[in-house]
This record gives sequence, structure tokens and C-alpha cells, in this order.
Amino acid sequence: MRETQEMQENKKIGLVVLDMAGTTVADDGLVERAFDAAARALGVEPGTPEHAGQLAYVRATMGESKISVFRHLFGGDEERAQRANAAFETAYGQLVDAGHVAPIPGAREAIEQLRAEGRTVVLTTGFARVTQDAILAALGWTGLADLTLCPADAGGRGRPYPDMVLTALLRTHAADSVQGIAVAGDTSYDMLSARRSGAALAAGVLTGAHDEPALRAAGATHVLGSVAGLPDAIAAYERSAAEGD
Repeated sequence: MRETQEMQENKKIGLVVLDMAGTTVADDGLVERAFDAAARALGVEPGTPEHAGQLAYVRATMGESKISVFRHLFGGDEERAQRANAAFETAYGQLVDAGHVAPIPGAREAIEQLRAEGRTVVLTTGFARVTQDAILAALGWTGLADLTLCPADAGGRGRPYPDMVLTALLRTHAADSVQGIAVAGDTSYDMLSARRSGAALAAGVLTGAHDEPALRAAGATHVLGSVAGLPDAIAAYERSAAEGD
């Protein structure tokens, strides 16, 4: 009996790790617009085969740490990758400052509900800290979550590595094990990161970069119309665990 109770308690979700752009924040194609600015800064002009190939890679790797993306695009040339990343972050920040970001409908309410239920909520991103903070400030979300993390906060590795999810657990102590974690994101890399971390729930959302087949293929345990449905999905998971299903 005690063992059953402990198993059920282990299935309680204490930590919820949420992606930002595409999941809780609607950026309306800003990643691609900022990429164009970065590509131009490195002499890669729109309309060229090189630009088309790079843009395809950017789309395929949505959710990954941006500096990692640029390192790949420029063949490991660190100086060019850093210049491209700086141009990207500057362009994205300018778009944010111009008011081109908005919350996903219901995202703020979902975060507030999750916290009211006693869960710890952590917002993560593949952007640099300066860009993450600019987005939070623009939305009036500073302090909305318990913690915010970017790749630099997790030793430099972003998605698809599990580092940000595990850093969230280590910093918050919000769950007794990785089975007490739920992750939500809009990309395959979000799902890979969640599964590699051992999180119990890997919830893909359809408000961003990737569709349901891509999210499922990357290991999504749930696919939701938006993050607004996450509190109910977590509650259903916990009820199922309590019933022993």
C-alpha cells in the first residue's frame, strides 16, 4: 500500500518547464526576419542558394540554441558564428522593442494557474539572456515565472540537450525526480530535450514551428492545441496515475 502511494506521489508534477517563442510567446516569424539580418551581416543575401539552404536549416532546428545553429551554418568558424549571432540577437531585440511580440492566448493564465496549483514554472529559450529579458519586459512578464533560463545558464548547451530542463530541476528542487517534470514546447528539439531529461510529460503545442507528426516523431507524449491546455493535461495525467491506470 505504501509502495503504491509512493509511486502515485512520484507521478505528481511539481516542475513545469515551458519554451517561450512559439509556445508561450507568439513571435510571428521574427526568428526568420532576424536571421535575414544576420545573414546579410555575413554577406549572405536573400534569394541566393546559400541563403535558401541556411534558412531551411534554421527552420529545421527551431528551438536549438541560436549560437549552435550559427556554428553549424558557418562550418565551425567561431568568429563568423559569433558575428552572425550578435547580428541576430540585435535584430530580434529591435523587433521586440518595436512591439512585434505578443503572448500566446491563454499562456499567461496557464502559467498563473499552474503556479496557483503549487507547481513551479520555469521559462526557457534558445535565445541569449539579453533577448530573453527583452521579451519578458515587453510582455510585462518579468517575475511571472519562478525562474527563467537560457542556454548560458545551463553551461552553454541548449536544446536538444536536456541541460536546461535538468538545470531547472537542480535550481528549483521542485520535484523529487525527473518523473515529476512536465515540459511543453512547439518544436521537435523541445520534445527531444524533454525525453532526454526523463520528464514524465513532453507536451508538444501546435502554435509554433512544427506540426503534430514531427512532434510525435520526436517523442511527444501529448500534443495540444496550445499551452492553454497544459494545466488540464497535467491534471488528467495525475488522475490517471492516482487511479492506477
